[in-house]
Amino acid sequence: MLLDYHIHAAAHGEYSYTWSWIEQFLNTARSRRLIEIGFAEHDEYSSRIDFELLEHIRQENEDITIKIGLEVDYWEGREKEIRQIVARYPFDYIIGSIHYMDGWAFDHPDYKDKFDSMDLDDIYQRYFELVNSSVKSGLFTVIGHIDLVKKWGHRSIKHNLSYYIKDVLNNIKKSDLTVEINSAGLRKPVAQMYPSREILEIMADMRIPITLSSDAHHPSEVGVGVIEAASLAWAAGYREIASFSRGSRIMLPLVL
Repeated sequence: MLLDYHIHAAAHGEYSYTWSWIEQFLNTARSRRLIEIGFAEHDEYSSRIDFELLEHIRQENEDITIKIGLEVDYWEGREKEIRQIVARYPFDYIIGSIHYMDGWAFDHPDYKDKFDSMDLDDIYQRYFELVNSSVKSGLFTVIGHIDLVKKWGHRSIKHNLSYYIKDVLNNIKKSDLTVEINSAGLRKPVAQMYPSREILEIMADMRIPITLSSDAHHPSEVGVGVIEAASLAWAAGYREIASFSRGSRIMLPLVL
């Protein structure tokens, strides 16, 4: 069984919810053998979600399960605002993501040059501090693209990823959270899944639950790389993936 829980129908605000637009996402999902898809808009575009439309489409497309989530940007001090945002609707799941480090939009192409003028160890250290804070906040059900900091291909010289992420994974385990395998990294300069195989194998040993995602921002991207993500998970030792309903996790067999 395969699914894709990280789909942005509104992308970065350039698209609107219409029946025909959402149907394109479903048709691509069918063509890629997905049994479930989850729409999870960036919280800044949550006003564009047409919940009523999605409920109607759910009823008219019983062959594919449609979930409604939200991807929320975390930074320190935003906790109260996040609680207000996620309380607006009974979402199936909430993805917690780090896209900003102390105001720096590090994953935006217009601002990536800052990697060249800063100590990469400091960047990695700060990034995973923020991921750790998001985990301990208790606000999320899924941790999104956990090692996104590697997006542009920059690597810390001092340490490997496992050094920075050790405490994060321990806290994910304590909090019983799920981590997505996000295939979008395959389409970026790093050309690697989020998380890397190295991290995924550690997660498997710790029995940290996973789900699958493409981070699609267009119908053509739905499910792209999901089979590769599932294969990577299988090789690491996973035999189940997580599905969600109204915040509750349901484990499904991982079938390639």
